[in-house]
Amino acid sequence: MRTMVAAMLCMLFAAGVRAAVIGAEVSYRAGDTVMKGYLAYDDAIQGKRPGVLVVHEWWGHNEYARKRARMLAELGYTALAVDMYGDGKTAEHPEDAGKFATAVNSDMAQRRARFLAAKALLERHPTVAADAIAAIGYCFGGGVVLNMAREGVDLRAVASFHGAIASRKLAEPGTVKARVLVLNGAADPMVTERQIEVFHQEMTAAGVDYRFVNYAGARHAFTNPDADGYGQRFGLPLAYHPEADARSWAELKTFLRDTFGR
Repeated sequence: MRTMVAAMLCMLFAAGVRAAVIGAEVSYRAGDTVMKGYLAYDDAIQGKRPGVLVVHEWWGHNEYARKRARMLAELGYTALAVDMYGDGKTAEHPEDAGKFATAVNSDMAQRRARFLAAKALLERHPTVAADAIAAIGYCFGGGVVLNMAREGVDLRAVASFHGAIASRKLAEPGTVKARVLVLNGAADPMVTERQIEVFHQEMTAAGVDYRFVNYAGARHAFTNPDADGYGQRFGLPLAYHPEADARSWAELKTFLRDTFGR
């Protein structure tokens, strides 16, 4: 009897160990540039599952992006926190962050190539269903994923958290393949009422399946607990908003579940 109980306990313990989320650094190339990402998945899940790209804030590929990748893995997705700056570089000061983000956004071909390199890596992972890819982004990353949708990249869904919604190139009818979710802080001075109005007009004219959610009282970077520190240190209009953070994540979970049926 004791032997049987011990064996059952060992089996339960082993099952618990196998259920852990696995996270690992990965390197890939976009042209001549080495990109350093982070991939997370739950190895207890059998078979292939949807993949989700996570595009970082303008601070670069840091621990915050990796945390969101792990959270997605806990939901049953394989997630890749991508590197849009190259060599995994990050910024500690807004001047550097602005330079890095501007360099990417001013070269649309390079931006697309770096995003597609990450997408190809995710699609090749043995846990991923290559025809079921979504992308989410934060701040700078939110603008990136929206622009990838505008450019007709083959994505099932994109979601932007407190990201830029204005774009030099607007979506054209029939181009956008992805469902679109925008999660915005109503008190974010970086997104104007005029930009919101133009965005609604753009999405409607292009026939996009989209949803725009405004969170009252939420400022820029409302999902990041480090936002208060950044805001105070550099005099930026950033602030963490716990309620908007929780509600926007719940909105994303519903959005992905509706998209992929899981």
